[in-house]
Amino acid sequence: MRLRTAAADLLPRRTDYLLRPAAVRADLLAGLTVGVVALPLALAFGISSGVGAAAGLVTAVVAGVVAAVFGGSHHQVSGPTGAMAVVLAPVVAAHGLGSLALVTLAAGLIVLLLGLARLGRIVTYIPWPVVEGFTLGIACIIFLQQVPAAVGERADPGHNTLVTALRSVRSAVEDADLVQLAWTLGAVLLVAAAMLVLPRWHSAIPASLVGVAAATLVAELAHAPLARIGALPDGLPAPTLPEVDPGALRELAGAAVAIAALAAIESLLSIRVAAAMEHAGEPDGTVYEPDRELVGQGLASLASGLFGGMPATGAIARTAVNIRSGARTRLASVSHALVILAVIYLATGPVSRIPLAALAGVLMVTAVRMVSVPSARAVLRVNRSSALTFTVTAVVTVAFDLVQAIQIGLVVAAFFTLRSIARAAGVRREALPGTACPGDEHIALYRLEGAVFFGAADRIMAQVTDEAAENGVQVVILRLSRVQLVDATAAKALAELIETLERRRITVLVKGVQARHRGTLTTVGTLSVLRHENHLFDTLAAAADHARSHVRRETAVGTAAAVRTP
Repeated sequence: MRLRTAAADLLPRRTDYLLRPAAVRADLLAGLTVGVVALPLALAFGISSGVGAAAGLVTAVVAGVVAAVFGGSHHQVSGPTGAMAVVLAPVVAAHGLGSLALVTLAAGLIVLLLGLARLGRIVTYIPWPVVEGFTLGIACIIFLQQVPAAVGERADPGHNTLVTALRSVRSAVEDADLVQLAWTLGAVLLVAAAMLVLPRWHSAIPASLVGVAAATLVAELAHAPLARIGALPDGLPAPTLPEVDPGALRELAGAAVAIAALAAIESLLSIRVAAAMEHAGEPDGTVYEPDRELVGQGLASLASGLFGGMPATGAIARTAVNIRSGARTRLASVSHALVILAVIYLATGPVSRIPLAALAGVLMVTAVRMVSVPSARAVLRVNRSSALTFTVTAVVTVAFDLVQAIQIGLVVAAFFTLRSIARAAGVRREALPGTACPGDEHIALYRLEGAVFFGAADRIMAQVTDEAAENGVQVVILRLSRVQLVDATAAKALAELIETLERRRITVLVKGVQARHRGTLTTVGTLSVLRHENHLFDTLAAAADHARSHVRRETAVGTAAAVRTP
């Protein structure tokens, strides 16, 4: 009972649905629209990932329903996505189709645990340039993956997509079967034209489905030499548990973590974007629940894996269609999956005759639409650091690995952020408060400000040391009241600064240690190296008075010594 209470916000609720007739009609219509849009994408992503069209359909149905019921958004539509296909393809190529169920279940379990651990806000730590660069990189990979199918060539899985695309084009040119090449390019262009032109006539037209249907009809009537999807099952497979081989599990552990990270990030980004769209507010006033979304996506991948599907994530394109189609509750996402389920049971024959080139056209247009030109232009113009972070993330995504791209992008972004913070941190010499007194020239008041951390500590301490040594200073007052951050490195450097000045017979006074920094300074030993415990002050006036009295005393001692000297 206590556990259920603690996890109540992660469980489905009655308020997830509005069962009024108007809301139900709106949800069913939106679900039909999204289902029509999602069908060709599910087929295409299943094929491009190397697991087959059937796995794409299963994922759209099973994961679509589970994520809709348990997820953290009323509008999120889940299923196979381009990014997941990109990550999954090399895993399947390296370990075979037998690895699909195991890696899907493992990744789903990881995502579920992330949700139970309340890590749903993790996406807020990903900088905007990294997100835009990642999106551009994924779009490029999806587009390049379709080049072999678009020119009628068979691609070897597991290789770099750019290299494979270039080899396919070269092979098509060198060993050109002009008839087949014309048909494949024609199918791609027909679908692309439909997706680009039809929405201008009416936004409700399912352009991708119309394009695929038209290409299939023409290919069938003309008996075109085009590769087809092939036979599909006429129903959902029975759920089965895969055999868990410890050796295989160890080999797939890295892939499972990478897939889980991608599933979590993509799903959270999707609901974050959806929440900002028009009419995306929730009926109960809650925009979205990120922890519950991770739980829902984890359960969706677990269910998909049991039925032979692939890992699932939230799909921003289908989610946007859902919102714009007037969806009110999760019933729309559930009904979209039921539409695809009906296709599995009633129309696998016609679907099996769809040319692969037609699906390539769908994904090529989808890849192009993934890139927001205004956003890319804006991130490139913000500053050099944002532009470089964006570019590095995109290049690494295409050239190496998606998860590595996010990691490297975060490192680059963190480097530039720390550099900016370090530059903002500084030390400034100020005049002593009150009326000027004789001997004030022997007192140096330094105000440290900003974040004093490892990136700025050496520069700040060196400045104080050098200036104090050159100007005949007898007392240094370090004013710390405006310091925003002190890390262990800076605290250690500050202790070394005090020790250095004291060895040079320069008295150090410290003023304004904040309560939040006192623990770090005390633990490192910064305050203990002061010559006397009374050299720590709360007010600047008290520190200045003590410094002036010290200078007067030193001056008096020096004068008396000079008088005694014969």
